[in-house]
Order: sequence, then structure tokens, then C-alpha cells
Amino acid sequence: MGVLRSTQSMAAEVEEMRAALLLGAGGPGPAWSWRRRGAAAAAKRGAGAEEGAAEARAVCVTGGISFLGLALVDRLLRHGYAVRLALETQEDLDKLREMDLFGENGRDGVWTIMANVMDPESLHRAFDGCVGVFHTSSLVDPGGISGYTKHMATLEAKAAEQVVEACVRTESVRKCVFTSSLLACVWRQSYPHRHRFPATVDESCWSDEAFCRDKKLWFALGKTMAEKAAWRAARGRDLKLVTVCPALVTGPGFRRRNSTPSIAYLKGAHTMLAEGLLATADVERVAEAHVRVYEAMGGATAAGGRYICYDHVVRCAEEFAQLERQLGLRPRAPPPPAAAPPSFELCNRKLARVLSSRRRCTHDAYLPVAYD
Repeated sequence: MGVLRSTQSMAAEVEEMRAALLLGAGGPGPAWSWRRRGAAAAAKRGAGAEEGAAEARAVCVTGGISFLGLALVDRLLRHGYAVRLALETQEDLDKLREMDLFGENGRDGVWTIMANVMDPESLHRAFDGCVGVFHTSSLVDPGGISGYTKHMATLEAKAAEQVVEACVRTESVRKCVFTSSLLACVWRQSYPHRHRFPATVDESCWSDEAFCRDKKLWFALGKTMAEKAAWRAARGRDLKLVTVCPALVTGPGFRRRNSTPSIAYLKGAHTMLAEGLLATADVERVAEAHVRVYEAMGGATAAGGRYICYDHVVRCAEEFAQLERQLGLRPRAPPPPAAAPPSFELCNRKLARVLSSRRRCTHDAYLPVAYD
């Protein structure tokens, strides 16, 4: 759900979004604009494409104006997809127009459509004609302070159910990639006794909802409830579903573009740090993971289930303090020195196998970036 901002704030955000996309693409200049990518993708699709191939490359992205959503659209265009952006507010559409990232509707491989994640009919209209759906939309606290509330957790679960139901109802849709969070995997009611080696946290692990409620970890609760709701809605239905569980998403411009979700994510950060569970994931890698998992959802070795996505584990108080500075947060009291080695170890081998598999596209170089 959108956040109301002043005109100056919105203009500054638009400029930063444009700069971040250019930096993430590998450099500035017209050669890296979405228009060029869209035209190249269209040419690729047209060259030798069989009848119906264009329709098979049509996908819909919810939350396409978000920090992750824009990076995902960029990746999809690079992979030769036609993208339909499902936007919730007129403000989102105005931002896209101000960024001037693509031409008139459909010309550069990107279409926009208004859709409300709480309105099944509007979702059905948005998804109709698309083979795949990427549900990246998430709720944002209009106050911009707490980042998330208990009520929003319930709304997020309801939205997840509505999106999957709309996918099932839409005849053209075959696959859905659902964006969850690493927080849906890491919070437990009771921790194991310390052993010689840390316990592994992977895709089989789920956060304990009762524990999240007790500790008021509303963001973690919302992501856990939403992902479970999506799996329940898809069970036994004619829809292929996978979920991607990214760590704290960072990257160029994330201080402005992703500050509210980041604040919500970091509630309980000292505990996660002490237990070896505080991790980050660059937005470009998260977007690439979504596309690669989607493309692996077919064939004999089809992708399925959940995928944890991170590229860095925060190991010490100094790294955590740097992360707070990057977000512009007032430094909090430093975490106490670790009394013992972390109890847990994150594992993303399942996603690593997908990312390391052979692929048609060659845009897989990850360049170092400076976070602001």
C-alpha cells in the first residue's frame, strides 16, 4: 500500500530511483536505459519466434514500483520477457511517468495496469494473458516509523491468499513466484542446546508465529503468515508456486527506497546477530534469483518449494553499526559481545544450485557497488 509523500520528496525519490537503476545496470548513459533493453528484448523475441512465443513470455509483477519490483522488472526485460506492472495507486503511475524509463504503454515491453491486492477481480484482470506472476507487493506503514503493525500482518496474509486465488482463477497463469522473507525462517520459540557445530537454518525452517506475537515481531509474523497462506491457497490447485525468502534487501539507493521495510526487518537484530542469522542480500541478486527460479520451474528437475536468498552474513557489531549508518538510523546501544559462537548457520545451497546452473542469458555479472 502506498505511502503519501510531498512533491519535493517524490521528485528526489524519482531521481534516486533512476540513478540506482543505472548504477545497478552497470553504468550510466542511454545505452543502459529500459527503452534500449525493451527494444533489444523485443527484437530477440521477434527473431525466429514461434507463434505464441510472445504470449509465453508475458508475466505480471505486483509491487513493480518498489525497490525490489523495479530491479525485478529490469531483470525480466534483460531476459526477454514482456512485463505487465500491476500498480495500486495513481501516485505509483505518476512516479513511473516521471522516471521516463519506457515509452507509451507496451512499446518497450512494459505495460501498466491498476490492481488492488485486496480486490480479486482487479487482480484477475491484471493477470489475464500472463503465463507467470511475480508477487513482490508488500504493505508499508503509512507512518514510516514502526515499519509494520500487527494489523498489517493480517492484511498481508489476506493479500497473499487473494493473489494466489487470482492466479488459480486466471486461465493463462501457470506459475507464481512469491516474495517472502528470511524472517519467515529464523524466529523460534526455543533454541537448541549449544552443540559443537551450529544448527543449520535452511528452507525447511519456519518461524514460530506464537514467538513472533509474543516478541511483537510483526514484520516477521506478517511474512510468515503470508507465505503459509500462499502455500495453503495453492495446495492441490493447478498452479506451480515457489517462494523466495530474501534477507534484508540492500543496494544502491536502499536508504531512501527501502528504509521503512528495513527498519521493520531489523527489529530483534541484536538477537539475530548473536545467533548468526542477520544477513543482507543485494537487490540485483534477489531480482536475478526470482527470474532464475521462475525459469527453472519446468522440466524433470523443476524448481519447487522455498529458496533462501542472501549474499552476506553480518558477523560483528562493527558491521551492524555500518548497516545502521547506511540506513541513516540513529546508532543504538551496541550489541553485547558474543559469549559463545553463534547457535545457527544459514544455508542457501538450494538457491546456489539454481543460480550456478547453465542458462541461456549471459547477464550474470555482479559488480561491486557502493551503498549510500
